[in-house]
Amino acid sequence: MSSIGLIRDLSELFLWVGIAGAGIALICAIVALIALAMGAAGVAGGASAAWIGGALLSLASGFSGQWVPAIVAAGGLVVALVLGAVARSIVQAFERRPKPEPMASSAAAAPSSAPAPVLATPRIVGVHSDL
Repeated sequence: MSSIGLIRDLSELFLWVGIAGAGIALICAIVALIALAMGAAGVAGGASAAWIGGALLSLASGFSGQWVPAIVAAGGLVVALVLGAVARSIVQAFERRPKPEPMASSAAAAPSSAPAPVLATPRIVGVHSDL
């Protein structure tokens, strides 16, 4: 088999390797985005390190003339880092909000069977962080 035939046969394989690498890189970028939003720097660093492996695999599609998987992989981390920083600032803004105070009851000494006091401001449910 000539070298041209071998390159043509391998270019199809390299395309699928590149697409798989872009998928791995995008998954790692999403993990880095979530880790940055939650403030887990170690997880974000590990996901970014694994992203490098996926990005290198996505470069294999360049042997078949397809550069889209490599561009998608590179753009995925850039978008994840920007959105992770924006999401982290939003999470920190929710964490800095003052805690709601219970409303003062009209009676000085309420019996123990009285209902729980009503909160002055509604509480946002679903945003929780122990940082």
